[in-house]
Amino acid sequence: MFELEQKRIDEQIRAYCAHAGLPEPKLQWSWIPFGGHWGISTSFFQLASQEAREKGLKTNVAERAQAIASNVAEVLGQPQGFERVEAVRGYLNLYFSTAEYTRRVLDAVLTEGGQFGRGDSKGERVMVEFSQPNTHKAFHVGHLRSAILGDVLARILEAAGYDVVRANYPGDIGLHVVKWLWNYMQYHRGEKPQQDITRWMGDLYLEASKRLEANPDLEAEVRALYVRWDQRDPEVVALWEETRQWSLDGFKALYELLDIRFDVYYFNSMVEQAGKLLVNDLIDRGIASDERPDGAVVVKLDELLGLDKEKFRVLVVLRSDGTALYATEDLALAARKFSDYPDLAKSLYVVDVRQSLHFQQVFKTLEIAGYPWAARCQHIPYELVTLPGNMAMASREGTVVLLEDLVREATARALEIVRGKNPDLPAEKQQEIAQAVALGAIRYSMISRENTKVVTFDWETALDFDGQAAPYIQYAYVRAGSILRKWGGDVPASSLPAYELSPAEVQLVELISRLPREIQTAADDYRPMVLSNLAYEMAKAFNDFYNQCPVLQAEPAVRDGRLRLVAAARQAIGNALSVLGVIAPTAM
Repeated sequence: MFELEQKRIDEQIRAYCAHAGLPEPKLQWSWIPFGGHWGISTSFFQLASQEAREKGLKTNVAERAQAIASNVAEVLGQPQGFERVEAVRGYLNLYFSTAEYTRRVLDAVLTEGGQFGRGDSKGERVMVEFSQPNTHKAFHVGHLRSAILGDVLARILEAAGYDVVRANYPGDIGLHVVKWLWNYMQYHRGEKPQQDITRWMGDLYLEASKRLEANPDLEAEVRALYVRWDQRDPEVVALWEETRQWSLDGFKALYELLDIRFDVYYFNSMVEQAGKLLVNDLIDRGIASDERPDGAVVVKLDELLGLDKEKFRVLVVLRSDGTALYATEDLALAARKFSDYPDLAKSLYVVDVRQSLHFQQVFKTLEIAGYPWAARCQHIPYELVTLPGNMAMASREGTVVLLEDLVREATARALEIVRGKNPDLPAEKQQEIAQAVALGAIRYSMISRENTKVVTFDWETALDFDGQAAPYIQYAYVRAGSILRKWGGDVPASSLPAYELSPAEVQLVELISRLPREIQTAADDYRPMVLSNLAYEMAKAFNDFYNQCPVLQAEPAVRDGRLRLVAAARQAIGNALSVLGVIAPTAM
């Protein structure tokens, strides 16, 4: 917003250095931590050190940096757009005019509208692989974190200017699927789900687990069925194809409900055979050790790397009976991704933290094998979702909260609140708002903590209208819209604030102005929490402003300035919610 002014200052500093016989300065500006005033800063330590080296001087670098900063400050005087220039301990600090900074921030937001906060195209493509549910199982709250974290990360990367490919990698084959098929063939043959597909599939999986726990001898039947699958027995393959589609249909409905989309689907079954071929190549090249029939096929990573201390350990890439493992398939999947998208700058894997070593092993194996893109693969770990009482979710124990039940319960709870706040709204509109609140609450609860922190899901926290939760942020957006509707006219034209801004106004402007930087930071660090926190802080600052600063009742000059601030706050909060995938409702 102050690019022209900063460019002029850069030119003035370079002109001063040339006149004073100093080396060409390498100016690097950074934001001064906000303390009620906005400013930028640059250091002259490097310049002072370079001068000493070039001239062979024995110089106190700190003192010389301060002298240069003081001289530059004197030369600059008070540049346009700035209210104060100071030299402090070798740094040159420039503080913007509060009024001018406010005007430019509000102008930027209201001019750019829905694009405010979004970065220019970076010309780089990034793949985000996330969700990865297992077919033939229920879709429960534990699956939500990968699905929502990955979706929000993809949205943030897009907002930061990346071309994003959203990939899903459902586990459609493996022991869990064969176990389900065995149970179906033995006890449910001919049955077909009519509704709540994922619930029904999950019930049969739980039933299979209990049968096998009660009678371990039945495991032999499951293993025999796995061999039939591996040999592509037509009966087994046909049943697998039919029942897999039941799961995928159920997942599709849930993704649509959550507003999550994918550009490409990969499957275990798609890369299983390719993985075996890749493993054979590793054996032929001496990278993998074939210890069959008594053992498995393994990659002894630490030995290959000549490491004395254990780091990567041993990666098992094929079972002794020749069947594939996750590692077998993940090796081939990585190759498939870069074959399909050769220009990928990054291939991100949003998978729970328990797989961290696994991915280190897979990526290191690919690196040893000479794949140049291996360094562009990165695991984005996240911790699990637990239930109150620190109970982890597990399909085999049935300790799950199903997504369908979660949404229904959250919507019902939200509806009670919406009806209380808006009794005159039509029932259809109340239901629409309640669902927006419920889905926003669920989504926000999954991204409002660090990726590597456990999320304990509970209703009270997720649906909190007064704390750090989506309903609180949505309500701030609605409040801002209500003020503008009551005003009923156009947003006043751009102008310098004709009054001294209150601390609440200054704080709100500061948080609004941070949206572009925080989106970029969230993208750089792969941390959606950075943006979810900012959304909450903007909502909190707006509510403080709302409670402290009259808008429509203020005198015209103050009213007009505050109306522009309300409109900008509404836009910025709405933009943040949009990037987070949370609906910004018109009423609550």
